[in-house]
Amino acid sequence: MVKSISGIRGEIGGRAGEGLTPMDIVKFVSAYVTWMKAGNPSAGRVVVGRDARISGEMVRHVVCGTLMGMGVDVIDIGMASTPTTELAVTWLEADGGLILTASHNPRHWNALKLLNSQGEFLSAADGNEVLRIADAEDFLYADVDNIGRYIRNDGMNKKHVDAVLAMNLVDVDAVRKADFSVAIDCVNSVGGVVLPELLERLGVKNVKKLYCEPTGDFKHNPEPLEKNLGDIMGLIRGGGYDLGLVVDPDVDRLAFIDENGNMYGEEYTLVTVADYVLKHTPGNTVSNLSSTRALRDVTLAYGRKYNAAAVGEVNVVTKMKETGAVIGGEGNGGVIYPELHYGRDALVGIALFLSHLAHEKKTVSELRKTYPPYFIAKNRIDLKPGTDVDAILRKVKENYAGEEINDIDGVKIDFPDKWVHLRKSNTEPIIRVYSEASSMQAADEIGKSVMDVIRKMI
Repeated sequence: MVKSISGIRGEIGGRAGEGLTPMDIVKFVSAYVTWMKAGNPSAGRVVVGRDARISGEMVRHVVCGTLMGMGVDVIDIGMASTPTTELAVTWLEADGGLILTASHNPRHWNALKLLNSQGEFLSAADGNEVLRIADAEDFLYADVDNIGRYIRNDGMNKKHVDAVLAMNLVDVDAVRKADFSVAIDCVNSVGGVVLPELLERLGVKNVKKLYCEPTGDFKHNPEPLEKNLGDIMGLIRGGGYDLGLVVDPDVDRLAFIDENGNMYGEEYTLVTVADYVLKHTPGNTVSNLSSTRALRDVTLAYGRKYNAAAVGEVNVVTKMKETGAVIGGEGNGGVIYPELHYGRDALVGIALFLSHLAHEKKTVSELRKTYPPYFIAKNRIDLKPGTDVDAILRKVKENYAGEEINDIDGVKIDFPDKWVHLRKSNTEPIIRVYSEASSMQAADEIGKSVMDVIRKMI
């Protein structure tokens, strides 16, 4: 089991407290409602949406029953993406929401993602309070006259597509005239429910569907990385497609494949969408510290300001609100566009990307070449249990005091033409080392040079 800023996730089965068992689900849902009612005693409506995982139906029943037992009315929106569920909280005027998804984790995992009344993830402080309540098991269940009601609402997926198409920068006519031929891989989850409808209503007539049956039996590792996408890349290399679209199981991450069957680069999903938004909407941008420098470069080219946030969607959203950003997100293919809502949304990303591509009248590979070329290397340093990681990071800051340092989330060292970001893991004794430069070799070299410095310190 992993408890973090993005929720509680774990493997299904096993002993209570070790994985995500029915007993654990009851405990954490009860703690969530207790937290919610502490802030708003009249709170009484919670939206529940889930991805297509094999365990989803079981988890849904336990979650909905627990909510009702806590005296809360449940609005079950069925199979729905993470962004759909976030939007449903506000559309249905609920007091919170629970998303049943383990995102890109394998098929035997599931999770509870917790939302506030704005349909946004809980802050770190609120999330920690939920965990404290869960540990204390300090719950008060409703008596028989105050048990919550169960309400089913199957209209949220269509409403989400309607909202995306209604955005000012989504140009349905331009996309329809471009007559794109598209292949999609929805990894046997809720993307297969909503992406075909979105593309059809955008006027994309030629759509090849891979793994769009929402069975939850993922045909490949569900994280949308190049090493997992051989099937759709091979399909496109056979010719006849303008691009490929890939989403993760809960549809908040988005990756593109160009007309030659090559990865567009997950980091460049946000960069490209931001370019289109900034071209039409002057404003600032935000991404997390581990995301590509290309977003900063594009933002500065428009005479606007870029800001970096700590890793984690809630941190990016907080920084976007502070700086009035018109677009933001994370380098893992997560696009956050406040015109619709403050949440990563692959449907928003698809509609804006296709509108941009239609206007530019370029191939996907040609469009990619218009952005600064950067490469990110990912390494790690394994430590002995009990190592004082914070002390190591303090020494790193001292060692590189002559460079630009950002320590809001670990330590990021910004060199003139590259960067290295060091973050400690909350679950194991390691330091994650991300580095970026104008070539993969240079990125790997600068990352490993900092790793060598750390090893000497140790």
